[in-house]
Amino acid sequence: MNAILKSALAITAAALAIHASAQVTFYEHDNFDGRAFTAQDDVANFKRFGFNDRASSVVVAGGPWEVCDDADFRGRCIVLRPGNYPSLRAMNMNDRLSSARPVGRDRRYDEGRYAPQPMPAQVTFYEHEGFQGRAFATESDVANFRQFGFNNLASSVVVLGERWEACEHANFTGLCVILRPGRYPNLSSMGLNDRLSSVRAVHPTARFHDGRYAPQPVPAYDWRRRPEERLHEANVSSVHAVFAAPQQHCWVEREQVVQDARREPNVGGAVIGGVLGGILGHQIGGGKGRDIATVGGVVAGAAIGANVGRNGQTTSTQDVQRCASTPAQGRPEYWDVTYHFRGIEHHVQTTSPPGPTVTVNEAGEPRL
Repeated sequence: MNAILKSALAITAAALAIHASAQVTFYEHDNFDGRAFTAQDDVANFKRFGFNDRASSVVVAGGPWEVCDDADFRGRCIVLRPGNYPSLRAMNMNDRLSSARPVGRDRRYDEGRYAPQPMPAQVTFYEHEGFQGRAFATESDVANFRQFGFNNLASSVVVLGERWEACEHANFTGLCVILRPGRYPNLSSMGLNDRLSSVRAVHPTARFHDGRYAPQPVPAYDWRRRPEERLHEANVSSVHAVFAAPQQHCWVEREQVVQDARREPNVGGAVIGGVLGGILGHQIGGGKGRDIATVGGVVAGAAIGANVGRNGQTTSTQDVQRCASTPAQGRPEYWDVTYHFRGIEHHVQTTSPPGPTVTVNEAGEPRL
């Protein structure tokens, strides 16, 4: 009898240990924001916590959890492995969960019951603005960028998965900012261009004052392949290079004001006319033709300017600002790519021109 009792107590203790080590926290919004509640035991109905059909992101610790879209563990159920799930949209469970329970270590499910393996947080630093130049990526804390040859060199950043804390000195000291997931084309706006020396991942449950955050980033799509994800090649149908918006170029010109005067050659007019004529000629020409057009512009401008004031009038000058739009130069900002997969048209923006195909998953989402 004592042996049976001891065995039963051992089994009970093991079950309690499993439940104690397994913990799940549900959040009201994506990226672990909003209200939250934490559970270590079965929750047959989220209404007890005022959380029915409200969960949008999840943190699972210790062991896997089964979550279901109906109360009492019914309806569609999936198993979440330990990890951080910034959004439940990819598994079509956003704002739909109604019950959850920890999974025993001896419980086995078909692989199709498991949610996609959560992706680790990743941050990639680039040497130049606009995600250009050398780069290095990390999924773990870096106490000193010197080991990567990147100390005080980062000028733009892409953050995937979760938040990171980036600091200007080694060992996470000095000025530090919290980077949300997204694309930061330059670090100048936060006073950290070419100044970063360390970075570390931020725990999903950590909370900071708004002043600790960097400016809101441009959304970034996570292209990384998920574990055991089946991939396909989709044909690209069109590619358009997109340049930055035209910039406004302004300059100051000397404007002539006519006044009465004796009829004689205008030396000052000849000088001004020559300069303006030279500028116009230079804009028109190119190569050797540019030099020729410049000289011709000077001669013609000087002739016109010299005749100003020979009709009984004189001229004075004043500064006038002129502005004109100039087309963007250099490399495109991005490429707008259209591709078709299983009869559906998709669009994606890339930082380099694509090949004839785009790698996609079963849903047609692009993957690296």
